[in-house]
Amino acid sequence: MNIGNHQPQQLPDPKTIQPQIMLSLDYYTEGPVIGGDGFLYFTSLAGEGICRYEDKGYIVWGKGKRPNGQAIMANGDHLLCDSLASRVVRYSAKGEFLGEVSPEFINGVKVNCPNDIAVHTDKGFYFTDSIRHKGAVYFVGWGGGAYAVATDIDFPNGIVYHKEKKCLYVAESYKNRVLAINLELPISSPNYLRVLANLPYNDQNRATGNLPDGMAIDADGRLWVAHYGMQAIQVLSETGDLLATYDSGIPLTSNLCFSDGCLWITGGLGEPGPGRISRIHVGIEGMPI
Repeated sequence: MNIGNHQPQQLPDPKTIQPQIMLSLDYYTEGPVIGGDGFLYFTSLAGEGICRYEDKGYIVWGKGKRPNGQAIMANGDHLLCDSLASRVVRYSAKGEFLGEVSPEFINGVKVNCPNDIAVHTDKGFYFTDSIRHKGAVYFVGWGGGAYAVATDIDFPNGIVYHKEKKCLYVAESYKNRVLAINLELPISSPNYLRVLANLPYNDQNRATGNLPDGMAIDADGRLWVAHYGMQAIQVLSETGDLLATYDSGIPLTSNLCFSDGCLWITGGLGEPGPGRISRIHVGIEGMPI
């Protein structure tokens, strides 16, 4: 990752980082992304809204059935996992609903609950189908073809694509771990899918404390993981070593994204609410998509 004159960005001491609460809402939040306009966009699942943060408040930019993870395309369009509709859907840069972009069935199996999405700019997008024990990761090409990338995952949740390594990182929530899928290998290879890291275990909160959720990659290839129920962001090296743990300021931490040296974090105090947006200044930039 450290090419040419690039100097690794040093992780700040977690003891020196205090989360800022930027917004409180009626409903739990998810799906943070930064648009080409520089605004933070996030989703409100039970509030059925895709929202844009501005002026210390927010506007409802678009509406969905149960909007969850999202990604923004180069032209400003949004791809969004609508968990209740059981589809990935598309919106224009103005928030207009453009239709479904994922099929009802993939490999003969009905898609149940799209949760999070990662874009491969040249080929298509990957998304997680979050169900217990039999969850899956799917790929949908820009031309419409679709297939299963991985199956039998115990609630696949957050997903990110590492374009230089050509691999996917997937949070397997109910096993409290992060998986790595090597997309350059055939599915039959024993090294195709492996455990990148087992996360810290919260024995004081067994019900929700051990559920990794959304993730993001920084410019040096480190993986930042929202640890739902632990009010924490875990930072992993490219080899899966735990490097740091930061207080998210949100008891149920759902997802995160980078912008201008800050980490924007979504989640809430409960589900369906109330919700919260926080921010921590880490001096770290995200990996370009």
